[in-house]
Amino acid sequence: MKAQSKIENLTSQGKHVCVGLDTDPEKIPRYFFDYPNPVLEFNKTVIENTSHLAAAYKINFAFYERFGASGFEIIEQTLDLIPENILTIADAKRGDIGNTSMMYASSVFDHFSFDSVTANPYMGYDSAKPFLDYKDKITFFLGLTSNKSSSDFQKVKLADGRHLYELVITTIDGWNSNRNCGVVFGATNEDDLNRSMNILKAKYILLPGIGAQSGNLRSVVNAFKNSLHTDYLINISRALIYCSNGNDFPDLLQRTISDYHSEINNS
Repeated sequence: MKAQSKIENLTSQGKHVCVGLDTDPEKIPRYFFDYPNPVLEFNKTVIENTSHLAAAYKINFAFYERFGASGFEIIEQTLDLIPENILTIADAKRGDIGNTSMMYASSVFDHFSFDSVTANPYMGYDSAKPFLDYKDKITFFLGLTSNKSSSDFQKVKLADGRHLYELVITTIDGWNSNRNCGVVFGATNEDDLNRSMNILKAKYILLPGIGAQSGNLRSVVNAFKNSLHTDYLINISRALIYCSNGNDFPDLLQRTISDYHSEINNS
């Protein structure tokens, strides 16, 4: 199934939660260490107890690359556990010169078979094109991120009065002929989000920053509802996957994602 069809089918059902699998062995409940592969078993439990409401799973490569070859194995095994109709995101933030980007794109799309990837647009179109050539996949380009220092570069004012991130998002429009472009926009930037809704149209939006980073969920959802933009994913990582350290972890997972789902659809 095309990545575009997956996200559109799920968001049309009111499913907007992207589950971030930023799995840190130091933070998972201790009982998972009774299993041969604690990280994989943890991911399996998260997927089994959230897939009924999840629109996407975002696997943060850094949390797996640290383990070398075994970490890449866990990525592959985790992908096998995710239902086929749910979007998968390789959170790798790739971006390099054309021939290197070609290899990165082949890795995430051909080898791992992810539906989508995060990428850095800083090096321009020739670094983005190898990802965009996969017409049935989605590339989420960094627009305005949720970290505190995003303003160092992304909010620099240009001569025409726009911020740099606004130029980036507008430029991506010219790359979107196959409608396979997305934008990463930090949910912690509430005022910027409201001001940017017009330039975010016709693109898929991935929103980190809700939960542990204290983005305002209701305000984010209302921004999209008011602009009639439905193809957005709200990433929840730590606030969801570390909702409990005890044996009640599976039950609390279900309850937590249900609470987020309800709040999104009742805002």
